[in-house]
Amino acid sequence: MGESQAEKGEAMSAFAIKSKELVLPYGIDGFGYLVIEDGKFCGVSIAEPKGMPTVDRTDCWVAPGFVDTHIHGFMGKDVMDCDSEAVHVISRGLACHGTTSWLATTLTAGTQRTGEACQSVAVAAAAQRTNGELEEARIQGIFLEGPFFTEEHKGAQDPRYLADPRIELLDAWQEQAEGLIRKTALAPERKGAKEYIAAATARGVVAAMGHSSATYGQAVEAVLAGASEVVHTFNGMDDLGHRNPGIVGCAMTSQGVYAELICDGNHVDPIVCEALTRAKGWEHVVLITDCLSCGGLPDGNYHIGELPIVLSGGEARLRDGGNLAGSTLTLVDAVRNVVSWGIVTTEQAIRMASEVPARANGIADRCGFILPGRDADLVVLDQELNLVETYVGGRQIPA
Repeated sequence: MGESQAEKGEAMSAFAIKSKELVLPYGIDGFGYLVIEDGKFCGVSIAEPKGMPTVDRTDCWVAPGFVDTHIHGFMGKDVMDCDSEAVHVISRGLACHGTTSWLATTLTAGTQRTGEACQSVAVAAAAQRTNGELEEARIQGIFLEGPFFTEEHKGAQDPRYLADPRIELLDAWQEQAEGLIRKTALAPERKGAKEYIAAATARGVVAAMGHSSATYGQAVEAVLAGASEVVHTFNGMDDLGHRNPGIVGCAMTSQGVYAELICDGNHVDPIVCEALTRAKGWEHVVLITDCLSCGGLPDGNYHIGELPIVLSGGEARLRDGGNLAGSTLTLVDAVRNVVSWGIVTTEQAIRMASEVPARANGIADRCGFILPGRDADLVVLDQELNLVETYVGGRQIPA
């Protein structure tokens, strides 16, 4: 068969992708044709579908598009730019690197600026919904990373704006976000934390623990109030101690709690990544990037929010103090890393970057799975887990 329209970068109303390794919700289909019509998944056929072109990816993995639920920026743009066009630039860059859905992630900032960031994401998301030829990662919501953190573990969060959690703030930002806020993070030891967690979860917003000096007991109380995720586990919190297990101990032992993990080899040692995955089971470990605006760019001087950072050799650190400020990781690199480190299988790693984050963040009804009727957002990976192609709504994204 000659070169298909999809391989030329053109849109097709109906086509099939042939593969021996289709990552489906129930497992890996050993051989089949993934049928896509009008931008939607239509199921898997054993026989070659008639009357439509076929893209032969027999020797590749065909999997759900990756879902990044903690990412601040990419390609020189940041969610805190408070600019809808910047959000589109990030979305386009992510799609070129295999991420087809994301939660636009804020940083600790003033009340007004946080609201303006939420508004800009809402404008960009509305534009996506009216775009019949989308060629960028879908905005599935907003993650408020801050400002309800502690000074001791502020990391790259601006200490001028740290505050106790108040549900009135979340409600105001949610109105500006047009209902897009999916997750909010806080330190469990802050005044009013348990009440805030209970109120947020009652509103359908995931509550996550992070940037905190909380004891194990305080973390467990937060879980009992409704907290269900830990922000970049090990980073921005006390170390696991044999007499003071802290949030890390809670993350490792609490059933049903999801643990974010930055697997770039800089933020967490691979052995520690393995220890967490063994303790939790891969089904509750969420691969994230925590990527900054300097992601995809060369070494140099940049900013995270209002704070200057230096990117050198793939590490982004605050210019003042030298703390790690985030990463320049992509999810496809994270998947490759956890497999090469021998922590999980290829199938498990793919699910940790697609299905697991979707479940953890309440967006599994719209992304993370190859299911009939869903948007045909997918990735094609070679046997070395290099990205071959990305599709959004059945449209191949230009590299």
